[in-house]
Amino acid sequence: MNYTIIVLFGGPSDERHVSVASAQNVVRALATSAKERPFAWFWAPNGAVHDVALDDLLTHERPFEVDFVPTRPAIFPNIEQALDTIPVEDPVFFLALHGTGGEDGPLQRMFESRGIPFTGSNSTTSEIAFDKERAKERVRGKLRIAESRVAQPNELRNVVSDMLSRHARVVAKPLAGGSSRGLFFLDRGDAVPQVDIPYIVEQFIAGRELTDGVVDMGDGPIALPVIEIETDPGRDFDYAGKYLGHGTREICPAQIPDALAREVQEAARIAHEALGCDGYSRSDFVGAADGVYYLETNTLPGLTRASLVPQELAAAGISFRDFLLRQTKLAVERRPPLHSVTILV
Repeated sequence: MNYTIIVLFGGPSDERHVSVASAQNVVRALATSAKERPFAWFWAPNGAVHDVALDDLLTHERPFEVDFVPTRPAIFPNIEQALDTIPVEDPVFFLALHGTGGEDGPLQRMFESRGIPFTGSNSTTSEIAFDKERAKERVRGKLRIAESRVAQPNELRNVVSDMLSRHARVVAKPLAGGSSRGLFFLDRGDAVPQVDIPYIVEQFIAGRELTDGVVDMGDGPIALPVIEIETDPGRDFDYAGKYLGHGTREICPAQIPDALAREVQEAARIAHEALGCDGYSRSDFVGAADGVYYLETNTLPGLTRASLVPQELAAAGISFRDFLLRQTKLAVERRPPLHSVTILV
């Protein structure tokens, strides 16, 4: 392709550490070839954008725990100016972003309004999938879902109490967000934590924790091998378990009956298409006694060495580099015609 790949990472959310680790893995895979050697742009918490030396990014240690601090000064004061004055020809952005600001739609709209190709789903899909309740509404009638209610911060205690009147256990998690931050499992009698953002409270479904990625490698979306997440007694699949390896194991491919694996793969494909995802996604499920329950979909799932989609790609025999290059090619192919784009100034 005669396009320049720019890996955009960082962003304003508390999932910034995961984004840095994703960018390291993406850049490491792409930089093996001088032809596809990318640029790396760090979107700092203060909003400024830095052009990062690849060696600075790749040598940053403990990205899940230690903030990345670029050595070069910012080249743009904000992301809007960065996109309006891109200093390379024919850019395509690989979005190694996660969480609010990078995964929830507004950034995707900036790209769309400027006619700049980017990886991942469009702004509408990103916005809907990021809101766990809206995502569940999109798959309602197509997939099995657990009872849930949305609670504003001052409503959480009452909503949890109401849900626990019908269920022995519930799960409370941020309505919009990922990386298992702010996740609580609550039994009857437990203290309800104070929060300052909207939450979704779901009926806890006992069963096997399963997740599956869906990727488009050029011939339409295909489901990858399923992963099962096992946790030690008394542990939950939280941030420390997911990224620091505390008390969890990820089994890929999952050692589950073939019929269950096929059901999860079909459910992941249905979620991907019902939400209108582009390129790739990853959906989470519980395999319960009465079937597979849909939990949520990530439109920009982690691409770190510890992340689930790269493990599934390897199990499917798809090289990570081929996956990355295919995503950038798809992004260019679905770029809107310039004559139909309104350029913001």
